[in-house]
Amino acid sequence: MSLSCENVARQILPLYRSAVAKELLAKHKFTQVEASKKLGTTQAAISQYVNSKRGFRDMPNYEQIAPMVSEAAAEVARQMATTEMGPAEFNATFCDLCKKLRQSKLCKG
Repeated sequence: MSLSCENVARQILPLYRSAVAKELLAKHKFTQVEASKKLGTTQAAISQYVNSKRGFRDMPNYEQIAPMVSEAAAEVARQMATTEMGPAEFNATFCDLCKKLRQSKLCKG
């Protein structure tokens, strides 16, 4: 038996990381190396997110989930670009998103 957040993370976390990485590169002009440091991952992972080789899955309710994930990702990318937010704080923002998705019943977890 797995935890609700574990189930949400398995599907949503890659999508969220991908959205944040794309925002950092496109809107805030980060390099892939800079984005990887902020997200606590590798440059190779960022490259895969940017090229849509990671972070997108054929998941149930994608159309309903995507706007909430995109909105959260845009705000987190803005915070990362303007503050010292790093991997630990990023992880906390995912916990907040997980709670919102579960409360909205979009993710059963």
